Amino acid sequence: MAVTGKKRQADLPKINERIRFPKIRAIDSDGSQLGIMAPSEALRIAEEKELDLVLVSENADPPVCRIIDYGKYKFEQERKKKEAKKKQHSAEVKEVKMRYTIEEHDYNVRLKNASRFLKAGDKVKATIMFRGREIQHTDLAESLLKRLAADLEEVAEVQQAPKREGRSMMMLLSPKR
Repeated sequence: MAVTGKKRQADLPKINERIRFPKIRAIDSDGSQLGIMAPSEALRIAEEKELDLVLVSENADPPVCRIIDYGKYKFEQERKKKEAKKKQHSAEVKEVKMRYTIEEHDYNVRLKNASRFLKAGDKVKATIMFRGREIQHTDLAESLLKRLAADLEEVAEVQQAPKREGRSMMMLLSPKR
């Protein structure tokens, strides 16, 4: 399928003559209801005021149309989309790496970082890496991850329990709702 620079007819908003319903509910530019009427009648009123007839709600019964300036309406819709996008926060997965022989101070630093990530709404992947023969001590690593989960119990819930993956053990924590 070739993509062209022109928009398809279905992608364009329904305004003025493109509104094809037997009856519509018309709303004036000041927000007052004009009642249920034929689109041609509402279009005549809009043209008298030098404004456009814009389909606002297609799913309503009958469909709702407003008499407004289409340019202004389009600008408002774009602004609302941008505001909604700003308020969205995509949760990232932050990683906290350590060894099972970690010192107490270093553990507290990792704990504080994990807590900060969780409070910001991100998920935390806690990883314990093994070197050489350390792989024999998976029980110590698992108990350290469980301790981390217990210390973060107020702000996090375990999404994935401690699990060995190759030469490391990991656990996934997600923020509490």
